Amino acid sequence: MKDYSEGLILKGIGGFYYVETSDGVIECRARGVFRKKGMTPLAGDRVKIRVSSDKTGFVEEILPRKNCLARPPVANIDCLVIVVSTCEPSPNTLVIDRLIAEAEAAGIEPVLAISKIDLQSADGLSEIYGKVGIRLFYVSPVHGTDGLETILPGKITAFTGNSGVGKSTLLNRMFSTFHLQTGEISQKLGRGRHTTRQVELLKMPEGGYVIDTPGFSALDSEMSSALTKDNVAECFREFRPYLNQCRFTSCSHTCEKGCAVLAAVKEGVISPSRHESYCEIYQEMKEKKVWQKKEKSAL
Repeated sequence: MKDYSEGLILKGIGGFYYVETSDGVIECRARGVFRKKGMTPLAGDRVKIRVSSDKTGFVEEILPRKNCLARPPVANIDCLVIVVSTCEPSPNTLVIDRLIAEAEAAGIEPVLAISKIDLQSADGLSEIYGKVGIRLFYVSPVHGTDGLETILPGKITAFTGNSGVGKSTLLNRMFSTFHLQTGEISQKLGRGRHTTRQVELLKMPEGGYVIDTPGFSALDSEMSSALTKDNVAECFREFRPYLNQCRFTSCSHTCEKGCAVLAAVKEGVISPSRHESYCEIYQEMKEKKVWQKKEKSAL
């Protein structure tokens, strides 16, 4: 085995990092230099490791990240599949729109998987999100997975959604051995009855990884710092053709006269529901910026 290897962190727990390399999964510790720099290796990180004679290793270098999320702590996500059910639980469009915007800001492709269409029509959700410009999939035990699994190979994909929307059912339907594989990996890496669940990358049969993570859909905690007051409008794809057509260059697209976005809402090109979510998120980002300035001045 080579002294140095490059690999992918599948999971970190208790100061140990499990790195997938061409020579297998290596249990590693991180060098103290990361702590001094205020850096923490994350699941999803591409890293360089030095392997010892006892086949354990040390993380020596974290390769450049294309994105990094705080909640959950994970790096280099390619795709975020937002699973939302037509009923039981009823869809919350603000939660959906916030997740889409967070993904867009971080450079992650958002995808919407609408479940339980055998129990209730998805027409309402289709009417809203068919205008957004992201890929939609319709999934249920009757209708299958709508080909969702075909877009996942070669990517690191996170699945998110409120409890009860059918994330686990969907994953098990797409990958018949997925549940067993999850159990085996969890047992090997130390997940137990009293172990706090950590972010974990699970390898798919066709290549690529699915992220198994707790608490991903909480609206009261931001996924990353990438979403700001200044870029939130760009994170609503259907707004983009109108952003440079407003009367005022400083237009917030919330209430101003001569706003091209508001005109598009009035004409039915942009969903009122989406614009309502935008206004709420924009105001949240605006208040957050003011709060941060006050906090900084107090230091």
